[in-house]
Amino acid sequence: MIGISLLTLVPGLFGGTETYARELIRGLSRVGELEYRVLVSDLAEDATDGLTGVSVSGYRSSRSTAGRLAAMGHSTVSRRVRRELRRDDLDAIHFPLSIMMPPLRHPPAVTTVHDVLDKIHPEVFSRPERAYRKVVYAWTARLSRLIVVPSEHSKEVFVERAGFDPERLRVIPLGVNHERFRPGDSDREPFLLYPADNWPHKNHARLFEAFAQARREHPDLRLVLVGAAHEVTEVPLGVEARGYVSPDELAGLYRRASALIFPSTHETFGLPPLEAMASGCPVAVSRVGSLPEVCGEAARYFDPLSTTDIAEAIADVLERPEPLVTKGLERAKHYTWDETARRHEDVYRELV
Repeated sequence: MIGISLLTLVPGLFGGTETYARELIRGLSRVGELEYRVLVSDLAEDATDGLTGVSVSGYRSSRSTAGRLAAMGHSTVSRRVRRELRRDDLDAIHFPLSIMMPPLRHPPAVTTVHDVLDKIHPEVFSRPERAYRKVVYAWTARLSRLIVVPSEHSKEVFVERAGFDPERLRVIPLGVNHERFRPGDSDREPFLLYPADNWPHKNHARLFEAFAQARREHPDLRLVLVGAAHEVTEVPLGVEARGYVSPDELAGLYRRASALIFPSTHETFGLPPLEAMASGCPVAVSRVGSLPEVCGEAARYFDPLSTTDIAEAIADVLERPEPLVTKGLERAKHYTWDETARRHEDVYRELV
């Protein structure tokens, strides 16, 4: 029996990490050959999705930042929570949401670590947040027998910046829900799409400058932002901030957008470009991090630190979208959640 802990999952808060966790569960329910028990809080009871689920009542789930930190802190000393995660019938346990919480020595554990952003962009986090991540990631790396990472680039970063043991890292790329993210029949509309929370490394300020340059040649062009925290900044003319949208709404935007623009300065995978490709949306992305590894020859690349280079990429992808659409559709075929699930089962068997 393999346990999968989703106790720290708060719906609508974790973006691509939540997508990964939920799609992994669905993939295992379709193609998995082992027995599973998914441990959830009362906030995310729907996340079991086809597998046997257990709601851990002792975990004090919360949507607020302070409440989430308190819940995680309480779980480290809660006998009830630890008892559910250390049951004798569990042969191994997986923590898909970047941290092992609470810390466990039994059963043998694997943790998926999605990023070590505090090592790359420490300015994103407050001093208490950096201290917290240092402690929690340290015990996660120490106590996890194996660690799953989403790309070869992320493996290099985690070894060089966080001191992870390369012998215990397993690279498993993310997938695409091809039933949801697929080409549509409607015509493309004159807007660029950028799905990303308003974090500094997502590079919105330079994108706004480049977008203003692009509008001189395309005055009807709009920029649609999807993600959290855009309400705290004033957006320029022609920019629309929609906040959090459902996966189905996002799929509709991919099918209607003229192009996806993705100017992030740091990525350990890059799921939105892949989802856009599967939807027949041409893609322009930064030549940084894992993005070239994920996108291959199916994207128009640019320097994310140059507004001129971003603007030129926008112009190119608007003028010549067809080759990128064809290459993107072919590239996306190689990424499926079923394959991601099968490779996780290989890791679980290795643990057992």
